[in-house]
Amino acid sequence: MLPSGTYNISYSQDMAIVRTRLQWAVLVAFLVALFALPRFASGHVLSILNGIGIMLIAVHGLNILTGYTGQISLGQAAFMAVGAYTSALLTARLHLPFWLALLGAGVSAGAVGLVFGLPSVRIKGFYLAMATLAAQFIIPWMFIHVRADITGGVSGMVVPPASLGGIVFKSQESMYFLVMGVAVAMTFFAKNLVRTRTGRAFVAIRDNDIAAEAMGINLFTYKLLAFFICSFYAGVAGSLWAHWMRAINPDHFTLMDSIWYVGMVIVGGMGSTLGAILGTTFLRLLSELVMTVSPQIGRLFPFLAANILAALGPMLFGLVIILFLIFEPRGLAHRWEVFKASYRLHPFAH
Repeated sequence: MLPSGTYNISYSQDMAIVRTRLQWAVLVAFLVALFALPRFASGHVLSILNGIGIMLIAVHGLNILTGYTGQISLGQAAFMAVGAYTSALLTARLHLPFWLALLGAGVSAGAVGLVFGLPSVRIKGFYLAMATLAAQFIIPWMFIHVRADITGGVSGMVVPPASLGGIVFKSQESMYFLVMGVAVAMTFFAKNLVRTRTGRAFVAIRDNDIAAEAMGINLFTYKLLAFFICSFYAGVAGSLWAHWMRAINPDHFTLMDSIWYVGMVIVGGMGSTLGAILGTTFLRLLSELVMTVSPQIGRLFPFLAANILAALGPMLFGLVIILFLIFEPRGLAHRWEVFKASYRLHPFAH
């Protein structure tokens, strides 16, 4: 729904992401503020934002698979591990440029995602979740036990800093520009992908795969393509994570992380690029708030055991997911659409 007095005169204008001058002004102002932020923010704030940017890339991929194609995955963190180790090996062992390692991380994770996505052709729902869950156990086990002399086994690997064109990204501030630059590019690609023929095929499969197949959509091809894109995003996120943390081991990519990514898609709103942004930001800031408040709660209530305070984060995460599933199953993105509609129709009822 467009504001009063705003209308489209062509199909291309109707399909445009940014339609009005006001929207262009808001977008440009947001991007300027986003990349000017390091001049005013502290290192701790930049560290949080870097984490949000990396998680956002992984959540975008999962949103394409789950939100748009209707295929669930509980192995996104494992595919991030593939990207992280690939990037680390290509830069630390083979001394390849970072940009090549970034692409290699995405392609390798996508290839592994294809292997674990093969069951999606025959199974769906809970059974597919179990199939992708296997990746979360198999992949870390392989990094620990198969050629531990290369991957470092349990100890992991030390990763060199990322560098592009002679610029070395060592600090939180420099990594911020790299992470946010890649996150913006991947967000733009995700937003446009779902508006293409491929994206419409994904949505058709999500809504009714039998009807989609009857219309001539190749389920085998598009389901595997969705898994490849989802895992490619995870691999890119894993590469950035490795060069941001400068050290990796399998404990950085746990099942809980994969569940967090699914939660971010649910809270933000499945099938919405904006929802992935809102869900990732909301839950990451909520986690940071819990870590900040937990010591204060411990001092106010000394009778609480340390393990109860440590479990406060997962308990709150579970509570948020339950509340959203009950009261706002379409996520924060839908609430934003409702707000925009009420603003545009004010003072009339809607």
